[in-house]
Amino acid sequence: MPVESGSSAAARQAKQKRKSHSLSIRRTNSTEQDRSGLQRDMLEGQSSDNLESLMRMEDSKLPLSLRSNLLDLFSQIEREFENLYIENLELRREIETLNDRLAAEGQTFEGADLAKGALKTKASHSTSQLSQKLKTTYKASTSKIVSSFKATTSRAVCQLVREYVGHRDGIWDLSVTRTQPVVLGTASADHTAMLWSIETGKCLLKYTGHQGSVNSIKFHPTEQMALTASGDQTAHIWRYMVQLPTPQPVADMSQTPCEDDVDFSDKDEADGEVEGPNDCPSVRVATTTLRSHQGVVIAADWLVGGKQVVTASWDRAANLYDVETSELVHSLTGHDQELTHCCTHPTQRLVVTSSRDTTFRLWDFRDPSIHSVNVFQGHTEPVTSAVFTVGDNVVSGSDDRTVKVWDLKNMRSPIATIRTDSAVNRISVSVNQKIIALPHDNRQVRLFDMSGVRLARLPRSNRQGHRRMVCCSAWCEDNTSCNLFTCGFDRQAIGWNINIPALLQEK
Repeated sequence: MPVESGSSAAARQAKQKRKSHSLSIRRTNSTEQDRSGLQRDMLEGQSSDNLESLMRMEDSKLPLSLRSNLLDLFSQIEREFENLYIENLELRREIETLNDRLAAEGQTFEGADLAKGALKTKASHSTSQLSQKLKTTYKASTSKIVSSFKATTSRAVCQLVREYVGHRDGIWDLSVTRTQPVVLGTASADHTAMLWSIETGKCLLKYTGHQGSVNSIKFHPTEQMALTASGDQTAHIWRYMVQLPTPQPVADMSQTPCEDDVDFSDKDEADGEVEGPNDCPSVRVATTTLRSHQGVVIAADWLVGGKQVVTASWDRAANLYDVETSELVHSLTGHDQELTHCCTHPTQRLVVTSSRDTTFRLWDFRDPSIHSVNVFQGHTEPVTSAVFTVGDNVVSGSDDRTVKVWDLKNMRSPIATIRTDSAVNRISVSVNQKIIALPHDNRQVRLFDMSGVRLARLPRSNRQGHRRMVCCSAWCEDNTSCNLFTCGFDRQAIGWNINIPALLQEK
């Protein structure tokens, strides 16, 4: 038997060692080689696709710069998809490894029911968490998509028709006459009230009988009389006679969608001194002066029939007067803080008063022998206004940035709640369309239906809309060019034409 020399044996061992080392290296790097091979195949396929796309681009009539930009974008997209594909393959391998490990653990604990139950519970728990996460993500993405489709379907159209400029200070309140001729009335902090032609924007009459800020204006239901409340602690009833001028065509009647217009400028163009109309006739003496309040009279309104009026004051009381005799009939007390507004029902002897004590009260005068009152606590901050609708509803707005719709038959809880991003001032409800107009401190005016669904937002930019706080809104139900009016601290009133599609109102 031949004997191998020591040197040849050592050489043979070294050769086997190198061979096993190379095999181990080849074995450990097999996954990397597979991935590099996969990348190489993908790149080869992409290069051939790029070549074909280049050949197609050569036949294109696009400019060279545009074609190069497109090729660059396509190559970036391909790289992104390539990275995603590779990551997907790696994740699949990890999932297969985890599945194999779980299967091995299940076989190991096959005889132990408790361990298998724990493993099953853990797997089901993780699966349910993943399922819930997927459901939540799907629902959120779906709701975003649906809401985007809703915003682009039948959109309300708002048209700024005319601006009524002439007051020297902010306008607190406005109203539209209920009889012919149909005119617009404004009450201002400059101690005056003005009547305007809706079609021409011309001032028809100015009332100068108050010694303080005019905080409210309301028109008699059948006669040419106006009721104004003032900071001089009085309310005045005065008669007017106006003649409407010939209407002139509007210069700019372009329609603007009622959506969130960008506010490019916060410049207050009305900061300068505005000269009032010099040729506007004026009324200086009231027909009736109502005096019994010990504080600012913030609002006043006519009861149905026009034979009585109600006033609301900062002395925490609301007073009911007889128009013919100007005598105080009832003093409505009970609020803990200053009153902010009062409103009467259009067809019934009902009065609602709102206050800074976060409540509003419903006063019932339908039975002459019983004058009942109901207190409603639905807001957390001062109630700025509460108004009746033609039906059996009351709508209240507050500084707590909410508006609530109530049913007179059951006012324990609101039937709808509207949440906004700013305090709400004196609201108004359209009789015909049943749309709520919300003027805000942040210079916006939003429109909602009675169920609390947002319909539109009036445009506001550096070209149109209010530039300061919007104090009040009022609807006009007559056939005029404007069906909504707003006023604010920018010393102007604005007439709008609001077109709400019937389909949108039904929704």
